[in-house]
This record gives sequence, C-alpha cells and structure tokens, in this order.
Amino acid sequence: MGYGGLETSRRKDPSDMVTIVPIETPSLGDRSYLVHDGATAFVVDPQRDIDRILDLARRDGVTITHVFETHLHNDYVTGGLALAREVGAAYHVSAADDVDYERSPVADGQVVRVSDRLSVRAIATPGHTFTHLSYVLEDRDEVVGVFSGGSLLFGATGRPDLLGPDHSEALARHQYASAHRLAAELPDSARVLPTHGFGSFCSAGETTADATESTIGTEKQTNPAFSQAEDDWVRETLDGLDAYPAYYVHMGPANAAGPGAPDLSPPARADRGTIARSIAAGDWVVDLRNRTAFAAGFVEGTVNVGLDGQFATYIGWLMPWGTAVTLLGDSPEQVAEAQRELVRIGIDRLTGAATGQPSDWTDGAPATFPRGTFANLEEVRHHRRVAVLDVRRTSEYDKEHIDGAVNIPIHELLGRLRDVPDAEVWVHCATGYRASIAASLLARHGARVVLVDDDFDTRAAEAGLPIAAAG
Repeated sequence: MGYGGLETSRRKDPSDMVTIVPIETPSLGDRSYLVHDGATAFVVDPQRDIDRILDLARRDGVTITHVFETHLHNDYVTGGLALAREVGAAYHVSAADDVDYERSPVADGQVVRVSDRLSVRAIATPGHTFTHLSYVLEDRDEVVGVFSGGSLLFGATGRPDLLGPDHSEALARHQYASAHRLAAELPDSARVLPTHGFGSFCSAGETTADATESTIGTEKQTNPAFSQAEDDWVRETLDGLDAYPAYYVHMGPANAAGPGAPDLSPPARADRGTIARSIAAGDWVVDLRNRTAFAAGFVEGTVNVGLDGQFATYIGWLMPWGTAVTLLGDSPEQVAEAQRELVRIGIDRLTGAATGQPSDWTDGAPATFPRGTFANLEEVRHHRRVAVLDVRRTSEYDKEHIDGAVNIPIHELLGRLRDVPDAEVWVHCATGYRASIAASLLARHGARVVLVDDDFDTRAAEAGLPIAAAG
C-alpha cells in the first residue's frame, strides 16, 4: 500500500504517542500523511485515490475530522475535496487560492484545533507557489514537526518555476526566505515532513540521497538553502532547473476546480479487433509489462511504459494530453494498479484493457526488438555502422555521455523524430527504463532499434566505450 507508521513524541507511555503515517506514492515521488492521537485524525495533501487513507483510518480506528492542503499541486490531482466530503471533514485550503468549491480558508498564523491534544498552525511559505502554506503540528503545545509540502524538502526545496519563467526568480527568493522562516520559528528537534522530494520533479536540486526523515536541525546543517547567501543560492537554483513533465500544466486548474473521487471500476475488455482499431486510430495502447518481456514480444504499434518505474509521470509527460488509452497487462491486478496511477494525474477514462500475453492481443505475429548491454554496443560498433541515441535529460548528458551519441531527451523524442539517425539505433538511458519507452516509440514509427538494458554509470566506461563531457 505504500505506507508505514511513525510514532513520534517525547513521552514514554505508548498510549500517549502521536502517530504520523506517511502514505507514499513512489511513482510520483510524493507523500501524503495521516496523523492521529488514537481517536481523532487529520490528513495532509492526500492523493486522488483516497481509499488508501480510508483503509488506514479504519485500521487504526480513528475519525478523520480535518484535511489540509499545503498548496494547489502541480504534479497530481488531489483527493482532498473528495476525502473531506466522504468523511464530513473540514477542508483547509489557503484563503489566497482562487478555487471553485467551498472550503475552510486558512491563512498565515491561523491555528486549527484538531483535538484536545493536537493543533495545526499555518505558516505562509511561498516559493513553490505564491500561496503555499506549511503546517506546524503541536501536541499539547509541544512542536512535533512541520508539514512542509513543496517548501523545505530533505536537502533541497521545491522548485520555483512551475508558474512560468516570469515568476521564477521572485518565487526562488520567496523560497529562500520561507526556508529561513521555518528554521527561525521552529525548534531544531521539529521533524520536517515534506510532500515532495522523493523522486518528484517538483524538487529543485538534489534531495538528500536515501533520506527517510529529517529535522529542522538537520536541514540547517545540510541543506544548501542555509549554507549559501541568498543571491548565490537563487542563481544556482535557477541555473540547475531541468525540464518537468508536460502534464503539470493541467494539474493546477484541475485542483482549483475541485476534483471528485475517481472511478476505479474495471475498464471494458478490449479484444483483438478493438486493440487493432485503437492502434490504427493513433490512440495509445500501453503495454505495462517490464522491458524484458516487452522486447521479447509485443503488439506492433504499442508503447511500453512499465509499472516498474515512474509510470504515471512518463505517461503524462509523453502522451499528447487527451489521447485515448488502452492498457495491456499480465493480469487484472496489473491493469488495476496502472489505472490507479493514471487517475492520480487526471486520466480517468480508458478505452479498454486486456490481459494475458501478446498472442492474446493480436491476430498477427508479435513484434520484437533486440536487447543488449554496453559491452555488446562496444563490440558491434567496431563491425558495423550503428547510431547511439541517449534519451536522458540534457543535464545528465552534459555531465557524461558516450562520445558521438545523439542526445534527444525522451520528453522531446516525439517532436524530434527527424533527428533520429537513419541507421540501426542503440537506445540507452541511465538504467533501461526510459530507453525501453523510447525504443517502443521508435519501433512504432518504423525505426530499427536495439534496447540497451544496462546501467550507464557503472557499465558504459567499464565496457570500453569512449566517455566524454559536453562542451
């Protein structure tokens, strides 16, 4: 389910503990939180699929009375309004946000009493958005932690450019000031409980590797926002920003409009004829299997976006928004998981789905393409002409790349098909996940591809390939 309990208090009696349950969504790099005192609970930044939260509340025997949003999210469709309506909770959204639904507006300095023990105090922390709020959790007036949303992350901050380049510098300066305000107003022992920063593209800079928790004191010692002067930090933050998923532009408006609960009922069954017609119409028929299984046999014209990676992020980034979607998977459970991922970013309606294997999905013979390693690439390039296509982001390529490789970041690929060499194309990324998506897209357009299913950082130079830095 993607959650784990964290009991936090300075008191020794286990019955007197405050419980904070992070609910993780790894494919989007986010966390939501369920917080309770054993009886009364509140939720921070819930994802669209609220059944996970309701199950947790039932498990712990608690009643959700309040739901808080740190900001109008850019990377997912919120479940906050639907959850509040489902359980009859107060829905707290910044008073400064222009939304199309009734909410309990909350502003800087406002304290919401959740129970006799628990209270939540809002602190204005603009930077990720202009109206961003963080929420300080207090247990009988003792500060436990701060739900920092897209403000202060583990070793980084939320990115300041999602509202457009005209606002980026102003928001970066707000972000710097917000981090320092949290550090000044909260004790070093206060836990930092962000929503973003666990692989999310909402992060600016690199979050602390493998960190699962942090405190204000830790951040003051390790976060660049506290070790650099403002002008230096702002310049480095803005210079270091990379591309973010195209679907983000649709999330803020959806969240301001007030999304309802998703329909997770099984999609209609797609038979061979339906699948063939969908492919012919230019729809996206998405094969959810891992890249090994896909390369060994797939329906010609399908796209491989495996559930073993950032599935929703890359579907939302690469697929033209509004395109009809059909899912192909090993099992009904795999399709259901993918459907859950898609509703989190507002893709609610599927044309259909099918399970089984490629022979069940097409009347023709399944297509294939070869898989290889960097060692295989090093060997074949001495014997025949091949092209190397690096689909990592430009920043990754600039750091280090195979000499002579063509760099087309995966999110630019569909718009730059003419730039793909007319040759046998060996496609690679960092580990193989993005390369398989790219290889399937190229095969869909008739290219001759070989998937490099290997780890670039550890294997490319070791294989003897010439490695260069850009510029």
